[in-house]
Amino acid sequence: MDRTRAFDQVDVFAPAPLAGNPVAVVHDADGLDDRRMQAFARWTNLSETTFVLPPSEEGRAGGADYRLRIFTPAQELPFAGHPTLGSAHAWLERGGRPAVEGRVVQECGVGLVELRRGPADEGASLAFRAPGLLREGPVDDGLLARVVAALGVEPERVLRAAWIDNGPGWIGLQLDSAATVLALEPDFAALGDLDVGVLGAHPADGPADVEVRAFCPEYAVPEDPVTGSLNAGFAVWLCGEGVLPPAWTARQGTAIGRHGRVQVTSDSDGSRWVGGPCRTVVSGVVAL
Repeated sequence: MDRTRAFDQVDVFAPAPLAGNPVAVVHDADGLDDRRMQAFARWTNLSETTFVLPPSEEGRAGGADYRLRIFTPAQELPFAGHPTLGSAHAWLERGGRPAVEGRVVQECGVGLVELRRGPADEGASLAFRAPGLLREGPVDDGLLARVVAALGVEPERVLRAAWIDNGPGWIGLQLDSAATVLALEPDFAALGDLDVGVLGAHPADGPADVEVRAFCPEYAVPEDPVTGSLNAGFAVWLCGEGVLPPAWTARQGTAIGRHGRVQVTSDSDGSRWVGGPCRTVVSGVVAL
């Protein structure tokens, strides 16, 4: 039987109202089975819907404050960035108290993900430590040719390509400019089950350091408005290779009418942190 549960909808990476990527957050999700969670995620029709649960015994032993399950309209993900930030924001607003002051630990499919307050001078309310890559390294020539053809971009405009999969399955491409990124008109049928992210640099006087776009038709989300996991993958890859500096800002969502901003910073130990502003837009209850 359905019961009333606390519910929030949070706009993530939103420097202004309604500018980022919304995530639906269901609190106190004990008792919901996989089928019910997936049905609700399909019903919300957002890129992700999350369910907050108590940590498992293993997670609690590792310091987890809560466990999170993350669903697209089509399937569950082991990790995603904007749901991680938005769910932590909602959990804290609902009175969640982390075991360690100033540090939130989320348990999810990829393990434990640490969050902290983001750089206040850049408007970031929370930031997560980028998880390690589950798959990395070069993309084979045949697959890369398929991706380039599906994006409709000239091969000479592709500067680098690599697997930067931290859960969703990303293939990352660095293109020659932000203008090239914004001009893309992908063939989603040709992309099929591939999840592809592209990044290109803005001029020195541009609105951000880089422009990012994320294409993931596999998850029933042809273009994601603003994507934490993808930016995290780019940070691990391109900061690690010295292509991008230790700190940079990405603009994402421009091509679909959003104005997302993502801040990446780095610690001296090489950890990459991905953050941005979070705003609760809807708060109430849901019958599930």
